[in-house]
Amino acid sequence: MNVLFVCTGNTCRSPMAEAIFNNIWSGKGEAKSVGMFASAGDNAAHNAIQVLKENGIDINHQSKQLTKENVKWAYLILTMTASHKNMLLNIYPEAADKIYTLKEYVNGPGYDSDVLDPYGGDINIYRSTFMELKELINRIFENE
Repeated sequence: MNVLFVCTGNTCRSPMAEAIFNNIWSGKGEAKSVGMFASAGDNAAHNAIQVLKENGIDINHQSKQLTKENVKWAYLILTMTASHKNMLLNIYPEAADKIYTLKEYVNGPGYDSDVLDPYGGDINIYRSTFMELKELINRIFENE
């Protein structure tokens, strides 16, 4: 299963989600990540790299902006916020059946749908975001 994680700049949440997914579920699928407003070629945030390393996950990441090819590649598109989801639905209405927030996909509709953006925060905020992402990603295949 091809999973595309989407956030704003593709330097914090979505690269962490991609790395966590590929670490946990390498036999069941492949994840990539992009940003709605990414500057192509930026490294993942230092604190994101550090937190992944603390958890035994290596990352070699360059930020990428969302493209139509990404949408076609993905079986499932998981966004970090409801606003990312809504933007995607406006741009790619034909892909509506595969676009969810990560929390919505795992928990079902009606729950808080946003993963907090750690951008600019200290290492502890990144650790908290990592733990939230890991818990959600561990549960992705409950719905398959």
